[in-house]
Amino acid sequence: AAGRAMLRAVAVRVPLLRAVRGAPGKAGLGRAVPGAEEEEEEEEEEQHMGRVPLYPGHIPTSPLQKALLAAGSACTALWDPYRHDMVAVLGETTGCLALPKLRDRMRNDPEGYRILQERPRIRLSTLDMVRLRGLPDGTLGREYIRFLEDNKVSPDTRMPAKFVDDEELAYVIQRYREVHDLMHTLLGMPTNMLGEVVVKWFEAVQTGLPMCVLGAAFGPVRLNARKLQVLATELLPWAIRSGLSASCVLSVYYEQRWEQSVESLREEIGIFPPP
Repeated sequence: AAGRAMLRAVAVRVPLLRAVRGAPGKAGLGRAVPGAEEEEEEEEEEQHMGRVPLYPGHIPTSPLQKALLAAGSACTALWDPYRHDMVAVLGETTGCLALPKLRDRMRNDPEGYRILQERPRIRLSTLDMVRLRGLPDGTLGREYIRFLEDNKVSPDTRMPAKFVDDEELAYVIQRYREVHDLMHTLLGMPTNMLGEVVVKWFEAVQTGLPMCVLGAAFGPVRLNARKLQVLATELLPWAIRSGLSASCVLSVYYEQRWEQSVESLREEIGIFPPP
């Protein structure tokens, strides 16, 4: 509830500020009607300060607001790791250093560069479900659909970016979210807590996103002794080795790899076979 209240407070900030300052052509509180030049200067200043929405759904926020959102979403996500909305906010408000590095890795890879230029999306509206179901067992497309159906998840549940103050970086984190289920498919991990922790360790090594690091570090506290032993002795060393060995997983054009076998794609990327 606290996390939702904080999100609502931030979401209404810009309209409220505009109302207090005065709408174009109307007198604000305690100030004259601005002329055309002053309006243009204000718009340029707001854009420079990051107060103007940069893409559909973008909510401009100050560093202080980002810090408050990060703190609130981190507490909520640690209390309930399945609060994907809070996990998403945490990723956006703490990824200011990691996201540019990820973007640069994509730019320096031919396939990653194409992804940044073409901006593909993984949604139910972009997936040919009938075709993917008809692919042979073991192919990426068939195993991805099997993962979605077995775990009753959908790519459409991934929240759109809101708090990233750069249009291209907003796409990078959106791409990360939409390939998350493909990471489960490639790593052979279910969506239970143990599987999520393993995937988060892999993603933390791969992306450096603080949200992934926090999930990897604090997720194991919810595991029982037997699962902790399996994690420590088998899955964690494998996930870290694979994360260090693999090329950038955001630079793979998965939409053009549906017919490729999961095994060969793992080998190409550098992911070791699951234990």
